Amino acid sequence: MTSNKIRLNKYLAECGIDSRRKVEELISQGRVIVNGEVINDFSFKVDAAEDKVLLDGEPIRLQKKVYYLLNKPKGYVTTTSDEKNRKTVMELVRSDLKIFPVGRLDFNTTGLLLLTNDGDFTNLLLHPNNKVPRIYRVALDKMLDEKDRLVLIKGIMLEGKKGRFEDVRYKDLKMKKQVTIKTVEGRNHFVKNMFKVLGYKVTSLSRIKFAGLSLGDLPIGAYRELTKDEIKGILKKNV
Repeated sequence: MTSNKIRLNKYLAECGIDSRRKVEELISQGRVIVNGEVINDFSFKVDAAEDKVLLDGEPIRLQKKVYYLLNKPKGYVTTTSDEKNRKTVMELVRSDLKIFPVGRLDFNTTGLLLLTNDGDFTNLLLHPNNKVPRIYRVALDKMLDEKDRLVLIKGIMLEGKKGRFEDVRYKDLKMKKQVTIKTVEGRNHFVKNMFKVLGYKVTSLSRIKFAGLSLGDLPIGAYRELTKDEIKGILKKNV
């Protein structure tokens, strides 16, 4: 007889609470109750049809999966809420379901941001081992020297760990303050910090591609749903 039970961390991620890593934090904090008992074990198995699962006292249920692509403007934080009462990207996407951002873009960084309620999809895109490509358009405070361009591709030490860009290209040879970079790294402030190590300040930053997806002609502040083919393409490349 086939069991319908799945691990608690996977269940919460599939319910659209957050990524697998984030829901494990919630479980560790004792905020999840199953059938009246606080559960701290990620691997505890639940039956979606039979068990009563609560997060902070609220019942959790499986919901249909949704996937949105947003062209993030400046002045929004990439979180579901903000203690400083700043505007969040959640205000830009209308959904009846509980969704969350896939990774982060800084407050004044613009460009391609995914939002979903699929925790496994999020984990797939953000896990370092999957080396999902990200392409950014970068403006610098001064022209990028060719030797520094090559150093960024070869790699430098950043916060005790080697970091590198897969590619760095000038917009054109007369516009060396503007470059396009490709990276598979997702560390916080990674692009800005890489340039900072070499004495450059990033004056504007926009992500133009992520996981093979691009913004196309989507206006700043607008969003759209991913197509089934786009979702399948991402899963096929990264599973």
